[in-house]
Amino acid sequence: MNRLLLMVISLLFSTTLYAIEVADLSIPDEVKPNGATERLTLNGAGIRSKFFFKIYVAALYLPSPTSESKIIIATDQPNRVLMHFVYSEVEKEKLIDGWIDGFNNNTSKEEMKGVEGRLAKFNTLFETVVEGDQILLDYQPNKGTQVTIKGKVKGTIPGHDFNQALLRVWLGPEPVTSDLKEALLGGE
Repeated sequence: MNRLLLMVISLLFSTTLYAIEVADLSIPDEVKPNGATERLTLNGAGIRSKFFFKIYVAALYLPSPTSESKIIIATDQPNRVLMHFVYSEVEKEKLIDGWIDGFNNNTSKEEMKGVEGRLAKFNTLFETVVEGDQILLDYQPNKGTQVTIKGKVKGTIPGHDFNQALLRVWLGPEPVTSDLKEALLGGE
C-alpha cells in the first residue's frame, strides 16, 4: 500500500500541472525560462482576436501573480509573455505592424525616443508564424528581453524600459484588446 501511495505521489510531482485551458490549448501553471533562477507563475491567459478570428493565445507569467497592471509594468522583475498562434498564418509584416502600433499607442513620445532603436532591432527578429508556432518573450533584469520563435532564440533586447513598453502592448492604457488585458491580469 505504501509503495502504491509513493508511486501516485511521484507521478503527481513529476508531471506538468496545467492551470487552465484556452482555445483547446493547455497552459502550464508554471514555467522556468532558460537562464532563469526562479520559476514563474501563470498570472493569466486569454485569446487575441481580431475581426472574429482567433489569432493567438497569450499567457503572462510572473514571480508572484497580481491583477495590478501598473505594478507589473513598473516592477523590474522576470516575466514571460507566451504567444501560441492558433490562426493559420500571420505574416512577419503584420507582427511588426502590431508591435509598432502597440508601442506607439501605449508609450509617450519621450519614452519612444528612448526605445525606438531597440524596437527596430526587435522587429528584425520576427518571421512569419503559422498555427502551432510559439513566440516567447522572456525578460530577465540586467539582461533584457529574450525573443524565442519556434524554439529558437533570435536575440535579446536590453533594458527594463524596453520591457515596460513591451508589456504595455497588452497591459497599457490602449491594449491590443481590453478582453485580453483583463485575462492576462487574471480575470475571466
